[in-house]
Amino acid sequence: MKTVRLLPAAALAGLAFLTVWPALAAVPTTNFKFSFGPASPAAGSTQILPTTAYTKELGYGFESGTVPVAVGDHALGAKAPFYFSVAEPEGNYKVTVTFGSDQAPSDNTVKAELRRLMLEKIHTDAGQSVTRSFIVNVRLPQYPGGVVRLKAPRETTNEARAWDDKLTLEFNRDDAGSAVQSVAIEKVDVPTLYILGDSTVCDQSGEGFNSWGQMLTRWFGTGLAIANHAESGETLASSIGEKRFAKVYSILKPGDFVIMQFAHNDMKNNAPGALDKYKSDYVNVIAEIRAHGATPILVAAMERSNGANQDTLKGYPAAALETAAAQKAASIDLHSMSQVFYRALGADVKKAFQDGVTHHNNYGSYELSQMIVMGLKAAKLDLVKYISSDFKDYDPAHPDPMATFKMAVSAGGRNTPRPLGDESTFGPGAGAATPDAPAPAADKPAAP
Repeated sequence: MKTVRLLPAAALAGLAFLTVWPALAAVPTTNFKFSFGPASPAAGSTQILPTTAYTKELGYGFESGTVPVAVGDHALGAKAPFYFSVAEPEGNYKVTVTFGSDQAPSDNTVKAELRRLMLEKIHTDAGQSVTRSFIVNVRLPQYPGGVVRLKAPRETTNEARAWDDKLTLEFNRDDAGSAVQSVAIEKVDVPTLYILGDSTVCDQSGEGFNSWGQMLTRWFGTGLAIANHAESGETLASSIGEKRFAKVYSILKPGDFVIMQFAHNDMKNNAPGALDKYKSDYVNVIAEIRAHGATPILVAAMERSNGANQDTLKGYPAAALETAAAQKAASIDLHSMSQVFYRALGADVKKAFQDGVTHHNNYGSYELSQMIVMGLKAAKLDLVKYISSDFKDYDPAHPDPMATFKMAVSAGGRNTPRPLGDESTFGPGAGAATPDAPAPAADKPAAP
């Protein structure tokens, strides 16, 4: 008869520790410090040189495209946008960047992920350094029990940066070249403002299309994250069906906010009762958001370029406001504010649009984003305490001058698919999708 030998309790405990240890070791590193330039890195920092290319094995480095060069001993920069990525799990991250060179002045603009504006026109004189911080949201399509049905290849290829497992920073320039000394990344737990909507709200991949959702990040400090889950071609019903709302619900926590704008595609539904279905869908969404302890915010969609004095959206903006009022939910009347804005532009109204009809350019979306902030302030929501200190109250009747507006232009993307939507069905007077006049001036990427 074979003898069975039992291990003592201490040995069993040791085996249990060995069993758990690999799982502990697999916890990813989320906090990083990087020193840019040829000089010896600061203590506790990883040195980044122009040759530091991103690989999955390394987990950080520059993406393909423009390669920055040394700007003195303690900075890297370029006269064209360049991209630096760090592998990070889903979550919110505080990014702190120090700009400046000991040799030359610099002008810096930073965008994150898919052209989300974080900082603009940060100037340093030669020998000067400036440090700024902002919050970046990283997300994946998966959630417990499901996955967002992404549009292929639009979201899986052209817009992959919005959904991948990397935090990507776009370092751009304004008048002078850029100069980046250091980057620190720290995972943080802060309230999140989630955005859901269509192509007039989403992160557009290609210049010069843009949306207020991409610009809104510019106006908030480090106390709030903004996560843009809007997508081109969406309606309220399709966003529910494609699990975009389910994804947000899965990560929504008390103290968060959800801002929603739908109308431009919803109004094309000519089925009987379509508008009533739109309202009832909003009622259900509002209830679900509140069940998670978060705050819903409904936005009455902005008009098209021919809508300065008429409603081309078949009553959908008014329906959003009516539903919000009936449910005692916060709302923003961007529809009315955009009409005031368009009337102020007069004959130049189409210059605020990339296609002359529906989809805005950098200038138009920059202005609309300030209207959204004013709407949040008017609604007296708690998140207004996170508005950036340099935001100045905005009046759409007196917009920023087009002639002096400048925005650093992102690399690539000009050959990416245009936003989804059939311009030929946009209603009477919409006309062709080509602007009558060129858009406002913008910095063009120069050769590195």
